[in-house]
Amino acid sequence: MGKERRRGHERGQGRGRGDARPARGPGERRAREHRSHEHRTSEHRTSEHRTHEHPGRAAGREWGRWQRGDGGGLPWRSTLLIAVVVMAGTGFAARNQPDREALDALGRALLLLGAAPLLFRHRWPVPVVFGVAAVTLGYLLAGYPYGPVFVMVAVACFAAVVHGHRTAAAWALGLLWAGHLLLSHWLYRWLPPAGDGPAPWGQELPAAAFAVAVLAASETVRVRREQRAQLRADRAAAEQRRADEERLRIARELHDVLAHSISVINVQAGVGLALLDSDPEQARTALTTIKAASKEALGEVRQVLDTLRTRGDAPRAPAPGLGRLPELVEQAGAAGLTVTVTTTGPRTDLPPGADLAAFRIVQEALTNVVRHSGSRAARVWIGYGSGHLDLTVDDDGPATGTEAGGSGNGLAGMRERAAALGGTIEAGARPDGGFRVHAVLPFHQEEPPSPQETP
Repeated sequence: MGKERRRGHERGQGRGRGDARPARGPGERRAREHRSHEHRTSEHRTSEHRTHEHPGRAAGREWGRWQRGDGGGLPWRSTLLIAVVVMAGTGFAARNQPDREALDALGRALLLLGAAPLLFRHRWPVPVVFGVAAVTLGYLLAGYPYGPVFVMVAVACFAAVVHGHRTAAAWALGLLWAGHLLLSHWLYRWLPPAGDGPAPWGQELPAAAFAVAVLAASETVRVRREQRAQLRADRAAAEQRRADEERLRIARELHDVLAHSISVINVQAGVGLALLDSDPEQARTALTTIKAASKEALGEVRQVLDTLRTRGDAPRAPAPGLGRLPELVEQAGAAGLTVTVTTTGPRTDLPPGADLAAFRIVQEALTNVVRHSGSRAARVWIGYGSGHLDLTVDDDGPATGTEAGGSGNGLAGMRERAAALGGTIEAGARPDGGFRVHAVLPFHQEEPPSPQETP
C-alpha cells in the first residue's frame, strides 16, 4: 500500500501544468465568455434598477439600515436617539412645571427603563407596547413632569400596529389613557406631588385625540406598507408570468421549426438510403434537399435564439409569415407532399403576431401530414375576412399509425398560438378518413390616418 501511494505521489509530481487538466477548447472558452457576459449583464441590470428606484423607497431603506447600525441587528441607533430626545426634552419641560416632582435619579431611571424595551419593538412588539405603557403610567403616578415621555409610547404603538397588532396597541393606549384619567381626577389625593389638585377635564380631549392620531398614523403606514408589498408581489408574479410566456413561445418556435425540418430530413434520408445504389442521381437530389432543409432550420433556430440575447435588442431578422408560404410548399414538395394553396378574399397585411401564428399553424399541419398520413397531397385554404383569418389544411389520409418521432406537442402548440390571439382551432379526423385542421385567427388592423389628420 505504501509503495502504491509513493508511486501515485511521484506521478503527481512528474506531471506538469499542461498535463494536470485538458486544454480548453474554443467551445469552453465561448461558454466561459458567455457566463462572464451574463454576470456583467445581471450586475448592470441590478445597478440600473437601483439607480431608477423610487426616492422614497430608497430613503426608507437607508433609514432602516442607519437605525440598525451595521444592518441586521437591533435598532439601537434610533432607540438611543429616542432616549436622548426624551431625556433632554423632559429636562427642559420640567423647568416650566414647578408644581410637579423634580426630575431626580428615579425619574431619569424610569425614562431609561421606558426607552430600553424599544430595542425589541420589531421582535416582540406586543410585550414592548404594554411594557412601555406600564412604565409611562408608573412615571406619571410618581408625579414627574409631563413632556416627551409620550414619544416612547407612540413609537412602541407604531411598531405594534405596523407589525399587525393593532388591537394590542389600542388596548395599551386605552389602558394608559384610563390610568391617566384615574390619576388626574381621583387618585391625585394620595399620590405625589403633595397638594396637587384635579386636572381640568378639558385636557382629556387632546389626550384622547393624541391616542387616536397615533393609531391612525400607524395604521396608515401599515396599510401603505402592505400595499407596497402586494405591489412588489404582483410585479414579481407578472415578471414570472412574462418569463413563462416567453419560455413557452420559444419552445413553440423551436418545436415548429425543428419538427418540420427534421420531418423533411427524415423522409429525404430514407429516400437517399433506398436509392443510393439503384439511382445515385435521385439520392443526390435527396441529399441536396437535406442540406437545404438543415440550413433553413439552422437559420430559424438562430433567429429564435436571438431573442435570448441582451434584453432590449431587436431581432436580427423578421419573423416568418404567410409571405414565406411558397418556401413551405417547396419544402413539403421535396418531402414528397404535393400542396395546393387556395386564397379567398382581399389579401390584407396581417399584424406580425397573427402572421407568424398563421405560418406556424400551416407549417405544423403540413408536418403532421408528412409524418402521420398516407396521403401524398394536402390542400391549404386561406380566407381573408373582416378582422379575421380562416385557415384550413386538409389531407385525404388515411393515417399511417406509425411513430414518426414527434413529441405530441404540435396540436397543443397550435391551440396555444390561436388562443394567444383570441382565436380558435379545430383539429380532427374527417368522416371519409382524412384529417382537417381549421383555425380562425382574429386580428385588428390599424387604420392609416386621414390626410386632414396628418400634421
